[in-house]
Amino acid sequence: MSETPHAPYQVLARKYRPETFADLVGQDAMVQTLKNAFEADRIAQAFIMTGIRGTGKTTTARIIAKGMNCIGPDGTSGPTTEPCGTCEHCTAIMEGRHVDVMEMDAASNTGVANIREIIDSVHYRAASARYKVYIIDEVHMLSTGAFNALLKTLEEPPEHVKFIFATTEIRKVPVTVLSRCQRFDLRRIEPEVMIDLMRKIATAEGAEIAQDAMALIARAAEGSARDATSLLDQAISHGAGETTAAQVRAMLGLADRGRVLDLFDMILRGDTAGALTELSAQYAEGADPMAVLRDLAEITHWVSVVKITPEAAEDPTVSPDERSRGLEMAGTLPMRVLTRLWQMLLKALDEVASAPNAMMAAEMAIIRLTHVADMPTPEELVRKLNAADAPGSGPSGGSTPTQDTATRGTTATAYASARSPSPSGSGTVTALAEQPNEALGRFISFDHVVELIRTNRDVKLLVEVEGCVRLAQYQPGRIEFAPTENAPADLAQRLGQRLQLWTGNRWAVTIVNDASAPTIAEKRDAAELDLQSKALAHPMMQAVLAQFPKARITSIKTPQQIAAAAVADALPEVEDEWDPFEDS
Repeated sequence: MSETPHAPYQVLARKYRPETFADLVGQDAMVQTLKNAFEADRIAQAFIMTGIRGTGKTTTARIIAKGMNCIGPDGTSGPTTEPCGTCEHCTAIMEGRHVDVMEMDAASNTGVANIREIIDSVHYRAASARYKVYIIDEVHMLSTGAFNALLKTLEEPPEHVKFIFATTEIRKVPVTVLSRCQRFDLRRIEPEVMIDLMRKIATAEGAEIAQDAMALIARAAEGSARDATSLLDQAISHGAGETTAAQVRAMLGLADRGRVLDLFDMILRGDTAGALTELSAQYAEGADPMAVLRDLAEITHWVSVVKITPEAAEDPTVSPDERSRGLEMAGTLPMRVLTRLWQMLLKALDEVASAPNAMMAAEMAIIRLTHVADMPTPEELVRKLNAADAPGSGPSGGSTPTQDTATRGTTATAYASARSPSPSGSGTVTALAEQPNEALGRFISFDHVVELIRTNRDVKLLVEVEGCVRLAQYQPGRIEFAPTENAPADLAQRLGQRLQLWTGNRWAVTIVNDASAPTIAEKRDAAELDLQSKALAHPMMQAVLAQFPKARITSIKTPQQIAAAAVADALPEVEDEWDPFEDS
């Protein structure tokens, strides 16, 4: 793997590509299966490798091809999981020039004609190697016809032919092809394994890179070894000697993780001004607004997971300070707050991605997040309402909402019992009469009596009560009033009879002579009377009355009423107006 001083530069992803199964990292299950198969001489006719980018699918295919064709330094070895790397077949395969190991990119060779070339060539034995190996990368890109053309050969190939497929989209590969192959799912490489790999490469290259810088690269690589080595290559060049986390963060366009946590704290405290200032500062230092919101979403997810499983905080890519702050947040933040924050951040990420100005969209998202931060959760709302409804929490001398509700509930029960027939079948009302205090408890004021009349739709009695009764004294079950001049003589008698019929309890309705309170109708008309008095006092109106003594004011309209009437009388907008010139 070492290079001569004058050799052209080779990127780290190619320079340190694994050459044996021992060099593969993070794929222990697959390596063990293949080793056992080679030792037992149970080598399948076709393999298919699937996984995300950069986990070693094509590299594994080449190692399998080397192992099947390796003859060892002495030229007598058989198939092995530890190819020597020095024989002619191993060297030619790794350099991509072996005549019996053919690599094909299915993305650019998708048709039946390309597969026909393979079908026509499989009948000929290998020119120099033990097996003729066909490696088809991105096999899911083949057309349906190409897959169908390959089926028969894939199921019963000649003994000297092996197929190795690689794909990142295993769902797009027909099940008829999958059933003819041994499938290996290459896993994402764990962060600690990735950090160890980068440390070995950096040591071999003579470069110094900080531990937290490698943690940032491992997090950005998302389990891909190729991404990690490519970013490491870039970081070494960027650092020009010793590479720090700040340099890697600037290279990746990331915000300082500690500052993102500070921003997270400000959002949860509802500090809008501080959060916007921190976001602007990070943006001025080169942080991408989308990356900042993505980091906030990642922190929200991480804190939520840590709240449920505290062991998740022991992530090697997380610094000790970040770990301690995350554990503290997980212990204090309710899960409903975290889930609400997660949903809003997902929506904000979509908005920032589609907005013409990402920074403006990010600022609006931060403003929303901070204003929602101090909103109570549903549990807190219920708790506050229960506390407000507790007995004794209402004003002094007044009934609380809970007491009113209890009274209404008791009354409703008693009323339902009163309306049900008695066991004897007579249907007489007795239940309410037995509990007069509870039955009359809902008629706290005379307004409740008027509402009862309105509910029973006795229009004549309602008009007489509103216009002819000057209330002197009221308590549930007892009414004293002075009638107006136009009041019917039997008003008190009929009112008492109706109330007894509707409530099931006797009402004492008494007429007095010393009541001067206004009637309900007079109270309702007080505003109109006030307008009339003001109009009569107006100089212009007095001048009119001086010329026309018998003139009377019939109606008064305020400017607000005139404007409302104009809006109501305006013609509605026609949505689909007929156009005589429009084609039919």
